[in-house]
Amino acid sequence: MRPYELLIGLRYTRAKRRNHFISFISLISMLGIALGVAALIVVLSVMNGFQKEVRARILGVTPHLQVVSETGQLLDWQPLLAALGKQSELRAAAPYVSGQGMVSLNEVVQGVMVRGILPTDEQRLTGLGDKMKLGKLDDLRPGEFGITLGSDLARAMGARLGDSVLLITPQGQITPAGMLPRLKQFRVVGIFEVGMAPFDNALVLIHLNDAQKLFRLGEAVSGISGNLHDLDRAPEVALKLGGQLPPGIYATDWTQQNANYFAVVAMEKKMMFIILSLIVLVAAFNIVSTLVMAVTDKQADIAILRTLGASPSSIMKIFMVQGVLIGLIGMVLGVGGGVLIALNIGTLIPFIEHLFGVQFLSKEFYYISELPSDLHSADVIVVASMSFVISLLATLYPSWRAAKVQPAEALRYE
Repeated sequence: MRPYELLIGLRYTRAKRRNHFISFISLISMLGIALGVAALIVVLSVMNGFQKEVRARILGVTPHLQVVSETGQLLDWQPLLAALGKQSELRAAAPYVSGQGMVSLNEVVQGVMVRGILPTDEQRLTGLGDKMKLGKLDDLRPGEFGITLGSDLARAMGARLGDSVLLITPQGQITPAGMLPRLKQFRVVGIFEVGMAPFDNALVLIHLNDAQKLFRLGEAVSGISGNLHDLDRAPEVALKLGGQLPPGIYATDWTQQNANYFAVVAMEKKMMFIILSLIVLVAAFNIVSTLVMAVTDKQADIAILRTLGASPSSIMKIFMVQGVLIGLIGMVLGVGGGVLIALNIGTLIPFIEHLFGVQFLSKEFYYISELPSDLHSADVIVVASMSFVISLLATLYPSWRAAKVQPAEALRYE
C-alpha cells in the first residue's frame, strides 16, 4: 500500500463528518466488535477454568488409570500389581474394591458408593488424605470396620466421629426367611470433603480387607488403580498396557471413565464460540453500512482522486483503511477488556453476588460453587484474529463499490 492511500484513509477516519449518523454507526460498530471479542474471551476462559477445575477435583478422588477384569474380580492380582509397579509411566499403583450399598443412621438411609482402599497407597494415588476435615485416612485399619464419609453425606445423616452406621450391601445371604441383604456395623473414623457434590454426597471409604469381607470376595479385588506422572498420557499408557495384559483383563483411563462429561464440555465450548461470534458478525454488518454511507458521502472526492490518476485498487485501499481501523480499535478494546475481566473474574463475581444478594453457582446443583477462569493465550489469539479477518472482509464490498464510481457521473451535479 502506497503512503497516500493510508494517509487519505486515516484522514477520512479522523475527519468530522457532515453526516453525524455515519460517525454514530462507526462508534456502534467499534463497540459491537469490542463487546463480542471481550465476551468471547471471558466465556472461553470460564469454560477452560470450569473444565480444569472439575478435572482436578475428579482426579482428586478417582485414579488416572484402572486395570479391571471382565468378570468384575481380579483373583491373582499380586503379580499384576508387581508388573504395573515396573512401568516407568506409573507413579503409584494399588488394589481397590468397589461396590454399591446403603448406609443407615437414625432412621436416615442413603445410597452410597463403597470403596475399599489401602490408606497409605490411596494417599499416593489421589491425595485424598489431604481432604479429610475430621479424622485421618490412616484411621481405617483392617478388622476394625472403620468408615469415612463425605461431608454432605455425614451432614445429611447427622453422623459424627465415633458414631456407628449400618452399611447394607445388595450381596444377599440365604436364610430360612429367604434372601436377605448383608448388614454390618461400621464406626465413623473420618469425614472428607472433595468439593464436588457427587462424591461428598455418596462416597464412603473403608479398608480394603473389610471391603473384601463385606462383599465376600475372599482374596480378590475389583481392580488395580494407577497414578501417572503425566495424566495427559493416560490414553496412550492404557492402550500400551492393553497389549501386555492377560486375556479378559483390560485397562481404562480417566478420559474413558468421564468421556461423556468432557465431550459435552468440549461441544459447549465450540457452540458458545459460534454463538458469541455472531456479535462480531453483527458489528461487521455495521461496518459495511458505515462504509457504504461513507462512499456515498465521498463520491466527489473519489471522482477527483480518479481524475488525478488514482487507480480503482487505490480507491479500494483508502476505504479499506477506514473499515480495518474501526475493526482494529474494537478488537484492541475487546481484547484488553476481555483479558482484564478474565484475570479478575474471581474478584468480580463475589462482588456482584454480594451486591445483589444472589449466588450464581450453588453447590447442590453444580460440581463447583465458584466461577473459575483459565485464560489461554491461544484463545485470545484466535478470537482477535477472527475479529480482524471479519472486519477486513466487511470492507471489501463497500470498497469495491467506491472503486466502481465513475468520475464523470459523480461530478455531473457538483
